[in-house]
Amino acid sequence: MSIGQCNKEGVSGSLSKQDIENNFTDLHSPFNLFQANAESERCLYCYDAPCVNACPTKIDVPTFIHQIKTENLIGSAKTILSQNIMGGTCARACPTEILCEQACVLNSSLEEPVNISTLQRFAVDHLLQADVPHPFNRANSSGRKIAVIGAGPAGFSCAHRAALLGHDVTIFEAKKKAGGLNEYGLAAYKMVDDFAQKEIAFLLQVGGIEIEFDKRLGKDLSLKQLSEQFDAVFIGAGLSNANNIGMSDEEDGRVKDAIKFIEEVRQSEDRTEIAVGKNVVVIGAGNTAIDAAIQSKRLGAETVTLVYRRGEESMSATKHEVNLARLNGVHFIFWASVKSFKEKTPFSSIVLHKTRLENDKLITTDERVELPCDMLLKAVGQSFDNDVVASVQDDDSDLFKPKIKNGKISVTDNYQTSVRGIFAGGDCIASGLDLTVQSVEDGKQAAISMDNYLSLLKDNDHSENDRNQMPSNDSSDHKGVE
Repeated sequence: MSIGQCNKEGVSGSLSKQDIENNFTDLHSPFNLFQANAESERCLYCYDAPCVNACPTKIDVPTFIHQIKTENLIGSAKTILSQNIMGGTCARACPTEILCEQACVLNSSLEEPVNISTLQRFAVDHLLQADVPHPFNRANSSGRKIAVIGAGPAGFSCAHRAALLGHDVTIFEAKKKAGGLNEYGLAAYKMVDDFAQKEIAFLLQVGGIEIEFDKRLGKDLSLKQLSEQFDAVFIGAGLSNANNIGMSDEEDGRVKDAIKFIEEVRQSEDRTEIAVGKNVVVIGAGNTAIDAAIQSKRLGAETVTLVYRRGEESMSATKHEVNLARLNGVHFIFWASVKSFKEKTPFSSIVLHKTRLENDKLITTDERVELPCDMLLKAVGQSFDNDVVASVQDDDSDLFKPKIKNGKISVTDNYQTSVRGIFAGGDCIASGLDLTVQSVEDGKQAAISMDNYLSLLKDNDHSENDRNQMPSNDSSDHKGVE
C-alpha cells in the first residue's frame, strides 16, 4: 500500500495511478472455500443465538453458517437473502463488530468471535456468481401498483419485498444511477468491483420492478400526483442537506461536503484526477468522517487530521473504524471546534477553539490552536430536505404533507406516515440506527405493512361492491308498489 506517498515533485495528491489503485483495493480479502469451511466450524450453532437478535434484519446466522459447513452454499445465501436482500453490501459495510459479532458467545470465552460478515459475503457472492435462477419467486399479481421514492437500500429493499408479494413497483430516483448510499456514500475500498450495481442487477431479476431516473420529489413529482396514480407510496429518500459546522467562512472554496467528496471518489474513473489537499482537516465523529479521512490519505494527502468537539469516547464511529483511521495515518484532535481560516491564501491554517464540559454543557473556550489546512471536509451529519416532501403545487397540498419531527418524517410502528397510504423508511425517518442494514429492514417491514394495507383496501372494495349490488331500501326503488 502506498498511503501518504507523493510523487517526485512532492505534490500532495499526485500519487501514481498504480499507487492509488493499490490504495483502493478491497479492504477485506474474501474467504476461499477452505477458509470458509474452517471458520464455519467455529460456530457453536447456539439454540438461542444472540447474534440473530443483534442483527436488525434478523438473519438466521447459525443456520446459514451451518449450511456453509455442509457446503450448501446456495441454501446458505437464500437463508441470508430471505431476511436481507442486500446481504452482500451489508457483509462488506455493516459494523458487525457492534452487532452480530459483538453478540457472539465466543467473546465470553476470550476467543475471537466468528467472522460472520466474511462468511455472509462468501455465501452471497457464491450465489451472485453462480449460474442459477433468482432464488425467490413472485406471488400471483395483486393488480396493485406501488411507488417507491429513492433507489437506495431502503427503497430497493421495499421494492423487492413488495414485488415478491405480487405488487408492481416503480422506483423514482433523483440521480442518474441507482444504489443510493451503497453506490455513492460508502468508501471505495469497501465496495470494489462495482458490487453495488451487480447487487442491484441481481435484485431486479425477481421482476415486477421498474426504475425511472432523474425524477426528484418536489421538482418532478408530488406526493399528491403519486398517491393518485399508485395504490401506495414509500418514501426512501436519503438525507440530502449537509449540516453546517458553524464556521465563519464556510462558503470558502476549500470547505467541502464529505459525502460529496466520497461520492466523487466512488464515481471517478481516474482517481489521480481528484483534487486533494496537502493538509486535510475533517470535522466530524462518525463513520462518514472516518471514510473521508482515510480516503484523503489514500489519495496522497500529506497530513489528515480529524477534529471532534468532544472526546473519543463520544464518537459515533465504531472503535474498529477509528483504529482503521489510525492505521492509515490519520491524526485526531479532540475537544476542539473549528472557527475560521487564518488566512485567505492557499496552504493556510484554520483556527480551532478548545472546548470542554462545564456543568454537563459543552462550551467553547478562548484557548486557540492553529492547524495547517488547505482542504476542510465537513462530516457533521445531514438533514432531511423538508421541501422534498412538502413541495407540492396543489391548493390542497397540505393533505399530502407527512408530519416532520426533529427534521425527519414521523411514522407509526408499521412505517405509515400521517398521510394514509404513504409510508417511509431509511435515513429519512428516526429509526434509531443510521445504518444500511437498518434501512434494509425498514424497507422490508414497510413493504409488509403496505401489503397489509392493500389487503384491507381490497376487502373494503369488495364490501363496497357488495353494498352496491344489494337491493336498496329507498322507496324510489319500489315505485308503483302499494
